[in-house]
Amino acid sequence: MHNQKRIRDYGVRIGRMKPGPRNAITDVEGVTVGHVTLSDGKMQTGVTAILPHQGNIFKEKLISASHVINGFGKTMGTIQMAELGTLETPIILTNTLNVGTAADALIDYTLGRNPEIGRTTGTVNPIVGECNDMFLNDIREKFVKPGHVLQAFENASTEFKEGAVGAGTGMLCYSLKGGIGSASRIIEMKHGKYTMGVLVLTNFGILEDLRINGKAVGQELADAMEQSYKDKDEGSIMIIVATDLPVSERQLNRIIKRSVTGLSRTGSIITTGSGEVVIGFSTATRIPHEKPEHCLSLPMIHEEDIDKAFRAVGEATEEAILNSLVTAEAVVGRDGNVRPALKDLIEEFTLSLIQ
Repeated sequence: MHNQKRIRDYGVRIGRMKPGPRNAITDVEGVTVGHVTLSDGKMQTGVTAILPHQGNIFKEKLISASHVINGFGKTMGTIQMAELGTLETPIILTNTLNVGTAADALIDYTLGRNPEIGRTTGTVNPIVGECNDMFLNDIREKFVKPGHVLQAFENASTEFKEGAVGAGTGMLCYSLKGGIGSASRIIEMKHGKYTMGVLVLTNFGILEDLRINGKAVGQELADAMEQSYKDKDEGSIMIIVATDLPVSERQLNRIIKRSVTGLSRTGSIITTGSGEVVIGFSTATRIPHEKPEHCLSLPMIHEEDIDKAFRAVGEATEEAILNSLVTAEAVVGRDGNVRPALKDLIEEFTLSLIQ
């Protein structure tokens, strides 16, 4: 997307399943993504917004689920999601200390479109995910303002940049520059063709652990560079899963748990100080906010079909993480802190990513 060189452009093919036409979360019809990037010296942060459909999501909620792989994180809104199994706002990603600002802006965005909230109906459950970008960004300054969140909504499109953009501006991955990445897989079943899309915000791992399609690229790079970053693996990853597969919230929870297979295949050992949080939604069914006179009918796949979804989410997660790495640009941030970009190192050391 946006003419960026992605992992497939290096000859790497992850898994068995076919990607969608964009190989991105926006291959799920109705899903759009918008960024606001704040990059200037010690300010290296931003906002990424995921709009699950183009209608009023408070009035037309979606089946949703969340899963905590390791809970060192400050995600907002997942308690109610786990209880009710629905999503009623867009999803915002940003840095850890701007979660409150993002939530306020998301609440205002929803109030402006739903005057009945807090009057004739209840309140709203904003969903905000985060990672800590303090190495490159002066996180104490809390650079993200409500207007940046609203601008990310306005910027939302089916085409979006990856790498050091939006919420990914100041993030690190495997001691290199990380950020935003995305991928998708097509799921073919007898009753239809469906899409599994993943977007990640990567901020985890140490260089020596990085593996690309099974190849120990990180150790090879560490040896070639004759240096080892003395990072502790204390970062995080946010994994956003979108699908048009008709599933219940129980089935969706089972599916998003399998994102960990893709995460692990890139080399992550999921350390104690790392926060890995997954949020998923299905666009197949819209749940009306107002109670209808009739019973709701919620289609769902048979359990015998679910293994295809398990494979799809693992493959898409793995490829999305790798896309976040190879599309990222090197960034110099707070106090001159810097991490190189994988694509620059591939060129410098004429590194092949193929086994």
